[in-house]
Amino acid sequence: MKKLTQLMNFLTKLKKEKIKKDFHKYQAQVTPYPLEIEIKRAEGSYIYDTDDNKYLDFIAGVSACSVGHCHPQVVEAIKKQLDKYLHVMVYGEFILKPAVDLTKLLSKNLPKELSSTYLTNSGAEAIEGAIKLARRFTGKKEIIGANNAYHGSTLGALTLMGLKENRKPFEPLIPEVNFINFNDINDISKITNKTAGVILETIQGAAGFIEPKNNYLKLVSKRCKEVGALLILDEIQPGIGRTGKLFGFENYDCKPDIIVIGKGLGGGMPIGAFISSKKIMNTISDNPILGHITTFGGNPVIAASALETLKIITSSSLMKEALKKEIVIRNILKHELITEIRGKGLMLAIILKNSTIADKLVIGAKKKGLLLFWLLIEKKAVRVTPPLTISEKEISLGCKVIIDLLDEINKDVN
Repeated sequence: MKKLTQLMNFLTKLKKEKIKKDFHKYQAQVTPYPLEIEIKRAEGSYIYDTDDNKYLDFIAGVSACSVGHCHPQVVEAIKKQLDKYLHVMVYGEFILKPAVDLTKLLSKNLPKELSSTYLTNSGAEAIEGAIKLARRFTGKKEIIGANNAYHGSTLGALTLMGLKENRKPFEPLIPEVNFINFNDINDISKITNKTAGVILETIQGAAGFIEPKNNYLKLVSKRCKEVGALLILDEIQPGIGRTGKLFGFENYDCKPDIIVIGKGLGGGMPIGAFISSKKIMNTISDNPILGHITTFGGNPVIAASALETLKIITSSSLMKEALKKEIVIRNILKHELITEIRGKGLMLAIILKNSTIADKLVIGAKKKGLLLFWLLIEKKAVRVTPPLTISEKEISLGCKVIIDLLDEINKDVN
């Protein structure tokens, strides 16, 4: 019996080594050092690997799994739609009830001006649509982004990335794009009559979860109106309840002309959207027709998942709870290696004394069954963006792991 067990363990080990090799050989990699957790299943706030190790998830698919993993209502909505029909036609030609119901519910929860939604496959694709819409509606070309911004990796979105070193290898990018500094009131004057649109993250994500201050977004909106530009707010991370409001801009007394959403809307399925007024959105439907087109945007299965996710968030106390859970996190995460905690609700970033500490914290947490992740630009930051459905008990467990690890790291440093 013992030999049989040893043989089975050996075969299992070989199988794992093979899939790891296949992962590196056949699947394109985005970094040299992926986390390499082989997933078996996920449920609620936890992910399980093929060795049945349990990981408390403080990443939520980088803010995408807003109602946790495999929420039973979301799974049921997907299953029901699977039995009816899958993809049937390119975007906008056929009437697909899940997509119509989703866009209607979005409109009900937005300012009345933001009544028309174009569904896409991702947030980055929605950014592309928003760029085109601003240029088409205004007839102007200049797009202004922010330094240290991140909006995605497609060509237009990459052009708006606020780091030259990330843009340079892929140049030439789209022309007539310029940059201002986020929260810099003096830079607002750089928005001129030549500007078609200004694209800002409501809360800068990759830069370290930086919130707008001193009515910054309101002042940018005012300037845009003065010069005939459109204000586009990227809500891909702060949107869908993560900051205590359904949309991040609701915290800052600002009404954008276009918003872009994605990530948390899908309930774990791939989705994006750009939303504007009917007047603005109509400009891409004619002269030329098909001014923006997608094959799979508005897919009925994904729309069903997103619709149920949106229903769960808007009909529950999850948004209010996000602010209470923020307080729990801030009360526990006090340590001499933490310089500050930025962000709002369950969109938080731990800012550490240096990037080495951040690296050790992420890697060490994985070994202790807690999933954390880095930010793209701010190297001293560690993301804390768990599902909105996470319990306060689970938050406390995860935060204790962080504090214990920081104590260990501090001993090594000293």
